[in-house]
Amino acid sequence: MRFPSTKTRTSGPRRPLALPVAALFALALALTGCSGAGGDDGGSKSSSYDKDVAAPNEAGAGGGKSSSDGKSSSSSGQQAKKPPKLTGVHIIRTAHLSVRVKDVPDALDRARTAAENAGGMIGDETTDRDSHGHERSRVTLRVPQESYAEVLDQISGGGRLLERNVTAKDVTDQVVDVDSRIKSQRASVARVRELMDRAVKLSDVVTLEGELGTRQSELEALLAQQDSLKNRTSLATITLRLTETPPPAPAKHKDDPGILDALSGGWNAFTTGLKWIGMALAATLPFAAVLALLAFLTTRFVRSRRSSPAGD
Repeated sequence: MRFPSTKTRTSGPRRPLALPVAALFALALALTGCSGAGGDDGGSKSSSYDKDVAAPNEAGAGGGKSSSDGKSSSSSGQQAKKPPKLTGVHIIRTAHLSVRVKDVPDALDRARTAAENAGGMIGDETTDRDSHGHERSRVTLRVPQESYAEVLDQISGGGRLLERNVTAKDVTDQVVDVDSRIKSQRASVARVRELMDRAVKLSDVVTLEGELGTRQSELEALLAQQDSLKNRTSLATITLRLTETPPPAPAKHKDDPGILDALSGGWNAFTTGLKWIGMALAATLPFAAVLALLAFLTTRFVRSRRSSPAGD
């Protein structure tokens, strides 16, 4: 059985179409080249137009940039007054203030309010009275480092400043050392735990458990030290002593002396004179007693001498 052939046979009348097809292909190439040239011209024109339009925009943008630069320069000039914020530096700040105020409870409330508004807290507080009955208080304030200077100025200006002692201690090296030791200690604890998981003998397990407990205790001590440093470097400590202003002494009125004043003065002079006379007599009494005794003995001796010849 024979199947019909699938080849397409070109019939004789279709051959004359080859020339029109070639002509159309050449015309299409020519049109494509012209459109490409026109596209280049249009692209150059559009690019020049874009440049012309972008020039004023860039000038405006430049002007805006200059104005923004002016604003930024002015704002930077305003911010230049503030001290730069140190990064990577850990400082412990403490201050001791002694202020004399008219009303201690009122000044204490204002100090508490200043610390709480700054995001701080109140520590130890003691209130008592001195030997003259004046009230005095001692309070510890913990405030964030960012608000430390502001709170310090507020509570210093509440009365008469008697004493101000401010200290700053840089503990950056200590913080870095503790962090490094914690990292190493955690790795050491992890290694000991891996060894415990692999241990088979009971003696090895007991030894590793003791070693793990020791290293875990050291790690906990380092973590506690890290927390203490973090607390002291994030919150500044202000110790405030408030004392009450003593009231002014009442003025003494000096009036002219009267009769009672004269009598009182005379009586004081009389008693004072008697006192001095008594003291003088008391001082001479021993000498008088000795002189009296000598006089008595002399008189008896003289009389005995006088009476002895008459008797003979």
